[in-house]
Amino acid sequence: MIDQDKTAVLHMCSDAIKPNVYFVGAGGIGMSALVRYCLLQGHTVGGYDRSESHLLAQLRHEGACITLDESAEAIPEAFRNPADTLVVYTPAVPDSHEGLRWFRDNGFEVVKRSELLGKITRSTLGICFAGTHGKTTTSSMAAHILHQSSVGCNAFLGGILRNYDSNLLLSATSAYSVIEADEFDRSFHRLTPYIAVITATDPDHLDIYGTEEAYLESFAHFTELIVPGGTLVVHTGLKLQPRPGQDVRVWTYGKAEGDFHAENIRRSDGCITFDLHTPDGMIRDITPGVPVEINIENTIAAIAGVYATGHMEIDRMREAVATFMGPKRRFEFLLREPAPSSRVVIDDYAHHPDELRASITSVKSLYPGRTLTVVFQPHLYSRTRDFAAEFAAALDIADEAVLVELYPAREEPIEGISEQTIARLMANPRHTVLTKKEFAEWMRQGGFDVLLNVGAGDVSDMLPPIVEYIKMHPKNIN
Repeated sequence: MIDQDKTAVLHMCSDAIKPNVYFVGAGGIGMSALVRYCLLQGHTVGGYDRSESHLLAQLRHEGACITLDESAEAIPEAFRNPADTLVVYTPAVPDSHEGLRWFRDNGFEVVKRSELLGKITRSTLGICFAGTHGKTTTSSMAAHILHQSSVGCNAFLGGILRNYDSNLLLSATSAYSVIEADEFDRSFHRLTPYIAVITATDPDHLDIYGTEEAYLESFAHFTELIVPGGTLVVHTGLKLQPRPGQDVRVWTYGKAEGDFHAENIRRSDGCITFDLHTPDGMIRDITPGVPVEINIENTIAAIAGVYATGHMEIDRMREAVATFMGPKRRFEFLLREPAPSSRVVIDDYAHHPDELRASITSVKSLYPGRTLTVVFQPHLYSRTRDFAAEFAAALDIADEAVLVELYPAREEPIEGISEQTIARLMANPRHTVLTKKEFAEWMRQGGFDVLLNVGAGDVSDMLPPIVEYIKMHPKNIN
């Protein structure tokens, strides 16, 4: 049950989802959650993705019919009738995609992932986490806190949560939905938050927005979408000028200041513990399960989002925070060897300069006196062009750096832009540039102390088998 005054903000969904749903780009993290949701709701589900993955294999096992062939002829018969088929696509898929063009040319209802998410969440109390960085971790932690409480939630997450090996949580009784609100292509404008949490507004996706001003305006508009009676939780010190409605409560948060902030931070025995100042008093002894510095702020943001529901169960919250393992590729430990080798491999999704700097700083703090090697694969030609100097400055913090060939994703090459663009701007002479093949061979040699792999490319897919090889070949220890 929910409070009577909250029922007024529930938006009943008027758009019925058709019995058959076809996903173009089914293997993405966000898309796969919707695939799973539709399967669980009894829809016939199919789709396309360009390359095979473990996630696609799982979706097939769960009942989805997914092809790697983008041709119109490869679309199964069950999804060739516009009267009973909804087509969902991700903006990462180009308009030239043959199957997507066929659907559009033949009168199908074709919607973005965010539009389907909007349909699903319109009848719930949406807790939406937005920001240049931090939104996957904070939304996942908030979902975990609610899931472990008596309130529960539905959650559509941007990463595979290691506690559940899933990016989807479902509840038959909860009125709350936790949503990662993606600013790419202004997708988060499709949502109507009850609670909105904004973690950061450092400019990104300038290939879409053009200017920092346009990027900030997009976030400002997002705050206008919060329903009356809702809450905005925003990080202190942002350039953003929010524009919430008069009936929207505004709270701030930060590590050291804001309506929610940390006090009495203690670090010992590989753990971080702090007390949390809230608008209503102090909550003592909060210990994040992933003890890296950036997770102090991430934890505060997640708790603030849950706190805004009015259903904070303090003891269960403490336990949930302590047991939170994080999403995959968010400070994920792939290797922690015992002495004497004691090598460490950490995989992190950081792909923006500020994220990169925070990740490197956190790992150096966690392993003082150890040699930190940072492996970075630039993601997108445009992002590399726009932030080359900032990436170089962040990588200079590491003891040594390895740059791997750029991952283009959806983009065509930009002349003169590559991983070398960043390397040429680095001040730290201890850096090298490798192809993916060269990187794999280098890593198999095992000549590192603490290794942090960062980026949004495909190098992360190479790491698990390489780490297994290292474990089975101790002779490679240098």
